[in-house]
Amino acid sequence: MTTVLVADDQPLQRMGVRMLLEGTPGLEPVGEAAHGAEAVRLAAALHPDVVLMDIRMPGMDGIEATRRITATGDRTRVLIVTTFDLDEYAYDGLRAGASGFLLKDARPEELIAGIHAVATGDAVVAPRLTRRLLDAYAHQVLAPADTPAPPGPAPMSPELQALSDREREVLVAIGQGWNNTEIAERLVLTKSTVKKHVGRVLAKLGARDRVQAVIMAYDAGLVSARQ
Repeated sequence: MTTVLVADDQPLQRMGVRMLLEGTPGLEPVGEAAHGAEAVRLAAALHPDVVLMDIRMPGMDGIEATRRITATGDRTRVLIVTTFDLDEYAYDGLRAGASGFLLKDARPEELIAGIHAVATGDAVVAPRLTRRLLDAYAHQVLAPADTPAPPGPAPMSPELQALSDREREVLVAIGQGWNNTEIAERLVLTKSTVKKHVGRVLAKLGARDRVQAVIMAYDAGLVSARQ
């Protein structure tokens, strides 16, 4: 059973999501929060598998709530719910530790599939949409205008140094927005081999999911936003 906490300041929105969850086998709503601080408190008390997190809420917003929930190291994963598919708040949510995001007008089956994906450690954001999002905001968040770029390549972290050459190729491919099928075709590997490589990359990087791996690839300079 996948347990879900719903954080949204709109009572009707919470009620609709709760009814959907209650009518879906394998999903169980365990709490509702009307603002970020309440979401943080309930997540700590209830340890849900997934938090459906609205962004714009009174007081502590969903970004800060996401940051605090994921910083605890608990198993709870956060699925950001946003209005626009290229919203800077969504990107900030991913940087804060969310495992992906969906639009508020997502169909019920999309929301259910997203919850299941996040609960099992996958990313909800489609690879192409992830790339578009990072392309739009990487230059703002990863390379502030007042921070001069150091000469030469960025120093490689111990986690990246632990990757094999093939695993680093796979990380770059993930950062470019390729799905497993595309990686298999372009690197001439079987899908099962790609899946194993992806799993090892995430484990060695300590990444929660593919979304965080994409961000780490950008941080390391392995992938650059299109100009």
